[in-house]
Amino acid sequence: MASITNEVAVDMTPFFVLYKNGTINRLRPADNAPLSDDPQAPVRSKDVVVHPETGVSVRIFLPKITDPKQKIPVVIYIHGGAFCMGSARSSTFHNFISSVVEKANFIAVSVDYRLAPENPFDTTYDDSWAAFQWIISHANGKGPDSWLNDHADFAKLFIGGESAGANIANDVVVSAGVTDLDSKIKILGLYLVHPYFGIENDQLYKALNPTRNGGCFEDPRVNPLIDPRLKSMACKKALFFVAEKDPLKEGAMNYYEGLKKSEWNGEIEVMETKGEGHCFHFFKPKSEKAAELVNKLVDFLKQE
Repeated sequence: MASITNEVAVDMTPFFVLYKNGTINRLRPADNAPLSDDPQAPVRSKDVVVHPETGVSVRIFLPKITDPKQKIPVVIYIHGGAFCMGSARSSTFHNFISSVVEKANFIAVSVDYRLAPENPFDTTYDDSWAAFQWIISHANGKGPDSWLNDHADFAKLFIGGESAGANIANDVVVSAGVTDLDSKIKILGLYLVHPYFGIENDQLYKALNPTRNGGCFEDPRVNPLIDPRLKSMACKKALFFVAEKDPLKEGAMNYYEGLKKSEWNGEIEVMETKGEGHCFHFFKPKSEKAAELVNKLVDFLKQE
């Protein structure tokens, strides 16, 4: 009989294996993208620690600036990875958001939150909220980062991510709706790419929340339709991306339909990609369908 030290709780091969003793084996080596500080590059990037006590950081992306007085919109990006893998430094996420920045001509801030299971599940949300607060502290032009002080237009702020990151981003926007934000800050849109909003018999959620009573659908972060704060969600528009063969599609569409019927009075839209699975655009970035997804996201971000 296998000891609890090596008994598998969730097998997400080829990505990771989570064990019942709370440890994890990440099966893919870290593939970190280098930073670029070339002022002539289409997109520059840098890492900034926002909370020294926890090590929470962000990676900031700045498009080529031709007018030093120009203010441009801000996109906050929260990466996916089942709450257990990835970082703002990962090549997959870095390359994706860098291409969006170049096309949309926005500043992007990619959040590097601490991962489960080494940290409690709640930490992924808490770290992302702390990063959001640090980012918006620049709205008065007096924050700690010069790129955000000099070039960020916080009256045109967008927030989103994919998979687990989309779920976290949704919670940030819901939390922002019941927070007294500076009047200079306007969250125009929320974008949710193949978002996680729970699945039936969710073994990963159970493994990451061993002491929590109830399943994922009883957690208002995973199931925002039971969150009384939802009606005050801070954004004006929400764009859902779903993929036909994605096992997370049902949860995403349930939230989409519920949000349409809720007391939240924003605009909502969904784009479905036929014949593709979860986060296909990362595995086939040069495909026509991946280009369609990116172009739709850029169009959404460039709306007034």
